[in-house]
Amino acid sequence: MPITDPDKKYIAAHSLLYVNICRKCGARNPQDAKKCRICKSTSLRPKKREIGK
Repeated sequence: MPITDPDKKYIAAHSLLYVNICRKCGARNPQDAKKCRICKSTSLRPKKREIGK
């Protein structure tokens, strides 16, 4: 069921795409995180946000 409401679509995109991924353990972390919530590593990368290919 696709989301047609633009406000809900914006909220869903932000919760799914705007996160940091730990390079060591692969955990999802908030965008403003400085270190991983699981393994405490500081090696974080932003999640790739390319949509639709």
